[in-house]
Amino acid sequence: MSAYTVPTETPESDGTFAWTETTLVLVQVASCGVAGLRYSFADVATANLIDAHLRPGIVGYNPLNIPELWSSMVRTIRNLGRPGICSMAIAAVDNALWDLKARLLHLCVADLLGRAYPYIPAYGSGGFTSYSELKRQLTGWIDDGLTTVKMKIGTDPISDVARVRSARDAIGADAELFVDANGAYDRKQALAKASAFADFGVSWFEEPVCSDDLEGLRLIRERAPAGMRIAAGEYGYDSFYFRRMLEANAVDVLQADATRCAGITGFLAAGNLSASFSTPFSARTAPSLHAHAACSLHCAINVEYFFDHYRIEQTFFDGALVPSGGMLRPDSRRLGFGLECKLPDMEKYRVYGNVTA
Repeated sequence: MSAYTVPTETPESDGTFAWTETTLVLVQVASCGVAGLRYSFADVATANLIDAHLRPGIVGYNPLNIPELWSSMVRTIRNLGRPGICSMAIAAVDNALWDLKARLLHLCVADLLGRAYPYIPAYGSGGFTSYSELKRQLTGWIDDGLTTVKMKIGTDPISDVARVRSARDAIGADAELFVDANGAYDRKQALAKASAFADFGVSWFEEPVCSDDLEGLRLIRERAPAGMRIAAGEYGYDSFYFRRMLEANAVDVLQADATRCAGITGFLAAGNLSASFSTPFSARTAPSLHAHAACSLHCAINVEYFFDHYRIEQTFFDGALVPSGGMLRPDSRRLGFGLECKLPDMEKYRVYGNVTA
């Protein structure tokens, strides 16, 4: 068990939050001489919780029985509260168990789950409201072969239309442009912005209002310009959250994050719920993790190639996925999630524990 805190290249912000560092919690599990590892992006407190509460409930049990171990972890944190760091702690362990199981069976995770697709589209994501060189990042992704990019909005609503216009000018008419307000607007603001953004071909409006405002999301979804999808779900920690969002007809695209929603196990449950409502499904952040699971879901449409996370993945791991032709392609020749730790590169960022279980 270990945790690593990595400073951002520059201060970053979105419509409702600002940050200067990202923490990765790494879990390693082993059986029969084989080690599996995986992570969650969460606070270092998550690592403490795993050591104190989750580790005792999985040591000595059959690592192939992931549903049993997952249910045991959920029961263990009953009195601590399911949302928040408890689900992120379960996520880190669950993801490591999937890595271990695939390695024990000499498969990559995408092949273990069974592929619906050989690869999954990626979209470049960042465009933080703190950036002074927004155009450089967006055009860099287009130059690298991505056809879709996403930018943050909402910190300064007055300037958002001008920023979106500038982004469209930078990426050209053919690229797809997404925006993410992180719940910064009220309902009337969001409707007005949606109408204005449509003039610049924005096709995805993420969290135009707070994701807990299901009536507001539905209002925006029903009145948004044709061709503009409303997306939300990244703050979901359990299936009840995703089901409520779907039952409210609040989104055109449901999002989920396997580093938050109790791991690959929880992510697959969210994806299956999305399919049952005939709703497209999208994976948030952590692209080297999500590409494997997304390839197994018929309703999955894309994976967020999020700047903070892919930068850390590429720094910390050999085998981190990089889009090719706009797609993330899990490699069947690499076992598990296909990642191996670059221990010397990681060590200077370590703030908790060590890399071994």
